[in-house]
Amino acid sequence: MNRLTALSRPLAATARVQIARSAVATRSAIQIRNYSSEHGEETFEHFTERFVKFFDNVDDVFELQRGLNNAFGYDLVPSPSVIAAALKASRRVDDYATAVRVFEGLKVKAGSDALYKQYLDELAPLKTELGVQTKEELGL
Repeated sequence: MNRLTALSRPLAATARVQIARSAVATRSAIQIRNYSSEHGEETFEHFTERFVKFFDNVDDVFELQRGLNNAFGYDLVPSPSVIAAALKASRRVDDYATAVRVFEGLKVKAGSDALYKQYLDELAPLKTELGVQTKEELGL
């Protein structure tokens, strides 16, 4: 066996492994793409309906906080009805701190003081009904 043959055998084996890995990766990517193509884009209305229903059925603090994390994790500002349902759920499970944090999350997601103020104005009657104040109103 000459030196060139001795060097080319490990390289050929490595190339075969890389080709096999590439084929598996390509098949996996196609399967993932096909799998995810079955799901359509979720509309804002469906998003709102889904989270309002979720918060209406929350029974404990863990589920409430998990739902808030999921709702605020999307690249949108949840509708006032979602925020209202989350506030009601916070008070239902007797977690005032989370109710205050809902407004903190809303302020961050709103991105502008004008939009945050609009949300506060729309949610003012509910805030009064539930006895919830924002962090700023609490002086924190």
